[in-house]
Amino acid sequence: MKSTGIVRRVDELGRIVLPIELRRSLGIDEKDALEIYLSGEKIVMQKYSQTCVFCGSRQDIQNFKGKSICANCLEELKK
Repeated sequence: MKSTGIVRRVDELGRIVLPIELRRSLGIDEKDALEIYLSGEKIVMQKYSQTCVFCGSRQDIQNFKGKSICANCLEELKK
């Protein structure tokens, strides 16, 4: 992991501000969804993108009966 040297405090509502330099470099715009998860004792955030419910792929995602599914898995289900 690369250190940026940027330190931010958590406010009374539990919020932090992501510096604009980081948002620009990662392509994070206002109203974008971020996925938050734990890795050991670290909090990890990444820009949210839908994944296939079967294989976890992030490519060629389609909505099938309310579920996200990739084109490959959809073809397998058709067989």
